[in-house]
Amino acid sequence: MNKKMWRIVAGVFALAMMALWAAPARAQEGPKEKPPMYSYVGNWNIPRAQWAEMDKTTAAEEAVLAKALADGTIVGFGDDLTLVHQPDGSTHDQWWSAMSMAAVVNVLGQFYKNGSAVSPALASATKHWDNIFVSRFYNWRPGTYKGAYTRVASYKLKADASEGAIGTLSKNLFVPLLEKLLADGTILEYEIDTEAIHSESVQSFWIVYIAPNADGLDKYNAALSDAQKMNPLGGPAFVSMVDFSGHRDSLDWSNLTYK
Repeated sequence: MNKKMWRIVAGVFALAMMALWAAPARAQEGPKEKPPMYSYVGNWNIPRAQWAEMDKTTAAEEAVLAKALADGTIVGFGDDLTLVHQPDGSTHDQWWSAMSMAAVVNVLGQFYKNGSAVSPALASATKHWDNIFVSRFYNWRPGTYKGAYTRVASYKLKADASEGAIGTLSKNLFVPLLEKLLADGTILEYEIDTEAIHSESVQSFWIVYIAPNADGLDKYNAALSDAQKMNPLGGPAFVSMVDFSGHRDSLDWSNLTYK
């Protein structure tokens, strides 16, 4: 790359970073961090012959989660069936969210006490792992939804990304778009997660949104494309902070309830 071209590229990145970091008054008017929301996700790889039994297990566990939602212990719960499979990935997951780590763990404890954690369907799993995430940027539409679609995009910050990079990207790029799509019904819920209990790199983060139907996936992509055109500096700013070698996507078929 010649010196002239390098100066042009460097200038674009500099402008992008200025757009994100400057104007503190404007930042005060934008999205703000919320109290931390914690989410437990249990992942299983269930043999196909046991999928019907897994459905029964999930239905039985909903009674515990519905009670926890009703009494305010948790704010939402759901289950997912993986649509785009990976050789070492999960086929099913179950999750719930609460406004404290204690609430998340206490619900998990109920499943150990009542024997659900060792049900025949779960015992048949060839792989199993758990995650506990925390989010400070999230929102949802209350209600119960069946047959929705959950899209998760995982990213990893570059080693030299500035402290607070996830918050800066969330406030200036992610949340404004996601709030617009939530308001017009294109999506039902979104959250930007990091791990509360680290099993991945501390630089990792996840962008999650749930669409009520398959059309919502296309609407999201179209809105993202439009947003990139309206904010051409946002893309370079994102690229300057994120190591895309670790980027992964997932797509699930989902049932969920939010309070």
